[in-house]
Amino acid sequence: MSQPLPFVIDPTGADRHAEYQALRARGPATPVDILGLRAWAVTDPTLLKTMLTSPDVSKNGRAHYPDFQQTISTWPLALWIAVQSMLTAYGADHRRLRRMVAPAFSARRIAELKPTIQSLVTELIDDLAKVPPGQVVNLRERLAYPLPIAVIGHLMGVPQDQRDDFRQLVDNVFDSTLTPEQAQANTARLFEAIDQLIATKRGNPGDDMTSLLIGARDEESGGTGFTDVELRDTMILMISAGYETTVNVIDQAVFAMLTCPDQLHLVRTGRATWEDVVEETLRAEPAIKYLPLRFAVTDIKLPDGQVIAAGEPILAAYGAANRHPDWHGPDADTFDVTREVKDHLAFGYGVHFCLGAPLARLEVAEVLRQLFERFPAMSLAAPGDALRPVPTLISNGHQELPVYLQGGEVGSGGLDQRLQHREAVGLGR
Repeated sequence: MSQPLPFVIDPTGADRHAEYQALRARGPATPVDILGLRAWAVTDPTLLKTMLTSPDVSKNGRAHYPDFQQTISTWPLALWIAVQSMLTAYGADHRRLRRMVAPAFSARRIAELKPTIQSLVTELIDDLAKVPPGQVVNLRERLAYPLPIAVIGHLMGVPQDQRDDFRQLVDNVFDSTLTPEQAQANTARLFEAIDQLIATKRGNPGDDMTSLLIGARDEESGGTGFTDVELRDTMILMISAGYETTVNVIDQAVFAMLTCPDQLHLVRTGRATWEDVVEETLRAEPAIKYLPLRFAVTDIKLPDGQVIAAGEPILAAYGAANRHPDWHGPDADTFDVTREVKDHLAFGYGVHFCLGAPLARLEVAEVLRQLFERFPAMSLAAPGDALRPVPTLISNGHQELPVYLQGGEVGSGGLDQRLQHREAVGLGR
């Protein structure tokens, strides 16, 4: 059966919703071009969940991708398949690595973090309250960024004076507009920063995840502990996943509330909760649109008769799957906090389900609760459809989120005007 020409995924993420629709129209899975690499994008949620749980699909490119060595030397997103951590592990290796990381995200540890998170949010919002009325505030910069950085910095034991450096390095990992040379240089700097943190914590351990992971590396016997590379790459996974994704969920949740006043009203009148807002944001606007990559271990026959050949890359199209009408009905593109079924794949599925999901949910709900309580008249300071997406095919957020904390001209023209704006940005019914 002949295959269609690959659909080229936009590396700038300029129009994700139109891209999702175009991909779904090509069937449950379709060939795509990702920065010059050919893969299969899976958009059908049932098929995607099957692949995310099947032993016939692997995340280990070293073992199951014939073009692995060539790809990691030339592909701008090489780090996503080259790291040796839970992110790229398969079978017994994945179980071994996850077992050593899981204690850091136990229910007890997350519960212990709750007062710290509440305090950090209060401190950030107290600082926002000092902004003079009428002044535009970039909430992505002043709130969505600093909270996850502070939380993951606290959790990992990253010194305060090193957190801004880590932020830039992690941002570049998600940036799909970098050249291969720029990406390689960023990877080298990231490795150096992580190695320095490991060395510092090995000499002066504390009650943090980095020290816990180092302990797992140094204390495990029988060859079951981390290798030095696995330790470093696990640290990269924890810092990047624990920070970048939460930034985007905060960003998108606040944006949704400011462009969907009827939905905000439901929360304020007790007909929905902030936790409902978090889940619907994760469904409608997941922090990760596409996650590279998985690989077919054997030939996989698709429902339409096409075949993903053994060794071919597979792209999990989470954003398109979350909005699939076969899963969430004809109103799947509608942001609805009262939706009975808000199931989604924002945290993955199966054995690779994100360990940090409870922490991310806690952070976002606390931000929303305190932010909208403190600034009930807050409004966007620019039309929603004028906000620029972050330049990446992976992450899903805005480059900036400008608001008036005390209300303003944009978005303050009444419910009808704001509902019209909601339709314009693709969030309304």
